[in-house]
Amino acid sequence: MTDTRYLVHGVFWDGQPPGFTAAAHSNAMEPPKEAFDAGSPVLRLQSPEGDFRELGLHAGARLGFRVVQPGRSCLGHVQVQSASSRSQILCASAAPAARGKQCEQCFVLDESRLMHDFHRGGRVTPGLRHYLMQEHWLYIATFAGGATKVGTASGPRKWNRLAEQGAAAAAYVARAQDGRVVRILEDLVTAQVGLTQQVRSAAKADALLQPLPAADLLAANARAAADVRALLACTAVDGFETVAEHWLRPAQADALHRPGQRHPYPHALDQGQHGFRITALSGANVLARLDGTDAAFVVNMSQLAARTITLGEYASEVPAVQESLF
Repeated sequence: MTDTRYLVHGVFWDGQPPGFTAAAHSNAMEPPKEAFDAGSPVLRLQSPEGDFRELGLHAGARLGFRVVQPGRSCLGHVQVQSASSRSQILCASAAPAARGKQCEQCFVLDESRLMHDFHRGGRVTPGLRHYLMQEHWLYIATFAGGATKVGTASGPRKWNRLAEQGAAAAAYVARAQDGRVVRILEDLVTAQVGLTQQVRSAAKADALLQPLPAADLLAANARAAADVRALLACTAVDGFETVAEHWLRPAQADALHRPGQRHPYPHALDQGQHGFRITALSGANVLARLDGTDAAFVVNMSQLAARTITLGEYASEVPAVQESLF
């Protein structure tokens, strides 16, 4: 087993989006799947020296780790150079996290947080301005329990953003000329249609234990998207066009969105050793098989972000669970 300590940054879907057929851009309720899927999601880790390592989370992969330090540590801060370039800067003092995943100093230095006030006249750095002035998309995402939100994504990460969110179904409703316009639209949708801009990670994980039928989720997403498009059709905001385009969910997430007997992962990810085989992944939620049982467990990997781990041939303790007879 390795003694190298890594700081967990989280689960990322950075692969190329799956191909879309012409039908996938139509107004059909559910576009057909392509024969191939997007690049595998990864668990991104950072060494004490600042080097990054990525562990593939594809179906069949085994993940073993031990949490070696209590609490969360600061993940540092982001510097944005351009629309396609950004740097993750190590926390200078290796401080504990005070604001979620950052210390107070890194929170202040983080340039990415400034984008949320850009449309209200907030100050941004030249690099962040370059990023924000590119094309952005407004989307409506529905999750396994039926919760629906409005969100935004930059052009290059249009597909990936929704993959990382772990949506069950989603649709793009507007293409904006820049990040300022898309955030104005996002706030408008929240104010007028009532859609939230955030769904808690714990709620996403809980919903995957008993996901609602796919037809119900697709219908709910279609209704919300139609309401938003109707609002956008009569708004006075300039700099965007309304669109009707479906997002294609990664095939690696499908097993988590189908009906099936599964259990919440019984161990907290803030301590101890863990090891399991991955059978599916939606957003940051893993459908896992533990050694010694055929039971399936939903592991919310977002709970591991900003924690310090070592990798190795570890295994999770198997809990006493009674499979349903029906």
